[in-house]
Amino acid sequence: MFRRRRRDDEPENVEPTDEETVADEPAEPDEEPAALPHGGPWDSEADKVPEMERVDFGAIQVPIGEGIEIQVNVEAVEQDAQGNPVGGRIVAITIVHGESGLQVQPFAAPKKNGIWDEVRKETADEIKEAEGEAQEAEGPFGKELHGMVPVAIPEEMRDQVPAEIAEQGFGWQPVRFIGVDGPRWFLRGVLSGAALEDPEQAAIMEQVFQHIVVVRGDAPMPPRELLELSLPAEAQQAMNAEQGGEGEGDRPPLNPFERGPEITEVR
Repeated sequence: MFRRRRRDDEPENVEPTDEETVADEPAEPDEEPAALPHGGPWDSEADKVPEMERVDFGAIQVPIGEGIEIQVNVEAVEQDAQGNPVGGRIVAITIVHGESGLQVQPFAAPKKNGIWDEVRKETADEIKEAEGEAQEAEGPFGKELHGMVPVAIPEEMRDQVPAEIAEQGFGWQPVRFIGVDGPRWFLRGVLSGAALEDPEQAAIMEQVFQHIVVVRGDAPMPPRELLELSLPAEAQQAMNAEQGGEGEGDRPPLNPFERGPEITEVR
C-alpha cells in the first residue's frame, strides 16, 4: 500500500482554466439532461439508464455484484468508547473489490459549466504543495489525474513497512483521480490499490463508476457542495436496532457498512 516516492519521472504541467464558477440555477422543467458521451455515470432523469441491482445512498445509487463490498466514509462529530462515529454525516462511499478501492463523492455543479477542469488543477496543486507528485493522463472518462500522495501510517501498521518509512510516519501512496461532469452535478472517484497496476482490476472498478446513478434533485445548491448521502432504509433500521440493544447473543452486527479511509477532500 505504501511506497517510497519516485522522483525519476517529472510530473507534467497542469494547465489552468479561465472558466469561472457561476451560481447554480434550478433546471428548467422541460430541459433534457445532457447526454454523457461515454455512457455513464448516469443522471437519474436520463432515458435508458441500464437496469441493474444498485444500493441507494440518496444522491448516488451504487451498482453491486459478486465480490464487491461497500464502505461508508463518515465525518464524525464525536466518537463512542469503541471509536465509532456518533452523529456526523456521510461524506463518501467506498467500493472495494479484492485489493482495489474506489471512493466516490457527488457534488453540485453549475447548470452550464462543469467543474472537473478546475477541481483537477486544484487537486494537483494540493498534492504538489504536500511534496507529492501529480500528472494528467487520458482515461476512459476523459482527463484524469495520477498522483503520489503522502499518507499517514497507522501505529499498528508500522511494523509492516520498511523501517525508514515507519520512522518518518508516512508513506507515498499512488492514487488515480477520475471525474465526470453531469447535468448540474459532478462525480469524483479516487482509485487506489491493485487497480492502479492490474488492468483487469481497473476495468472492474471503472465499470462500477460508469454505472453509478446520480440523483441531483431540484433544490438549488452552491457549486462544489457535497450532495446529501444517506444510508439505505434497511441499513438504517438495522443500525437503529443494533444501537437499541435488540441483538441477541453473539450475532454479528446487522449494519453491513464500515467506515473507509478518506483519501482527500475538495473544498
